[in-house]
Amino acid sequence: MPDSIVIIPTYNEKENIERILNKVFSLEHDFHVLIIDDGSPDGTAKIVKRIQIDYPERLFIEERSGKQGLGTAYIHGFKWAIKHHYDYIFEMDADFSHNPDDLIRLRQACVDGADLSIGSRYIRGVNVVNWPMSRVLMSYFASVYVRFVTGIDIQDSTAGFKCFKRKVLETIELDKIKFVGYAFQIEMKYTAIKHGFKVVEIPIIFTDRTVGTSKMSTGIFREAFFGVIHMKINSVFRKYPEG
Repeated sequence: MPDSIVIIPTYNEKENIERILNKVFSLEHDFHVLIIDDGSPDGTAKIVKRIQIDYPERLFIEERSGKQGLGTAYIHGFKWAIKHHYDYIFEMDADFSHNPDDLIRLRQACVDGADLSIGSRYIRGVNVVNWPMSRVLMSYFASVYVRFVTGIDIQDSTAGFKCFKRKVLETIELDKIKFVGYAFQIEMKYTAIKHGFKVVEIPIIFTDRTVGTSKMSTGIFREAFFGVIHMKINSVFRKYPEG
């Protein structure tokens, strides 16, 4: 039984999806992929189903109706992956901002003892390509803000390129994860650390998408800014059993 599943949420990714899947399936390790598609009107799901013919044992798709948010897509995928007994469960974007080659390094970090490995843009300076300076600064200082409010020692708290050991996702009460936008990434890291899991950051180079449309919005940013404070306050009254 292969041990690794890469969860990729999609919404209108027809320009990227075939290339990203072919790249993942070309890697040395036998990665499986689960696509969570939120009713992409551009036909992303149809492309995935066509590619499934070539990779029937490695490629899976779960279709949902309408845009339900990044966080709920990953929660759906986590539950699916746990049910199917994968040991290493990954988050990755469809747009090549995350280099699929780094899946090997993230997995190895967990094999070597981490419970959660993070592809970090900021563990060694700022490693971001093709972002405008305003967005680089917003992302970097968002992580500074999260460290200040929560006290967690994570340089890239909003990173969305990660590998979880299954036991982390089995321990975290996934139905209690509140955020649906990019704050979801912060909440998952914070909760894992509160449960006592070992988290490591692996340096990566993040390259902004060259095709397709970014899903970032001011609403997503607002959720993260105010949500972190609420998350910290709520954690004072919550128990986190050791993982």
